[in-house]
Amino acid sequence: MDTYEIMFIITNNIEDATNKKEAENLQKIITSDKGKIIDFKEIGKRKLAYPIKKEVTGTYYLLIVEAKHSTIKEFNRKVSINENVLRHLIIKKEGE
Repeated sequence: MDTYEIMFIITNNIEDATNKKEAENLQKIITSDKGKIIDFKEIGKRKLAYPIKKEVTGTYYLLIVEAKHSTIKEFNRKVSINENVLRHLIIKKEGE
């Protein structure tokens, strides 16, 4: 298994409880396929540099995981079709 750093931005047009639930659901994608959450941080609400899907603010999250490539591929697929996720970035950490 490889180590990945994942950052994603969730829209602020939903309630805070729903926002946190959405982040938990994204974590479950990793853990459901024997992946391991190393670190999870809610960075907080921030103003976006430019509007994304007509949104100007979002809640940023950072997730460091240890998972198989197939798990990350599935995470990427599900996050891409999730309307509450404005943007996401997945980086494979080398040498760890």
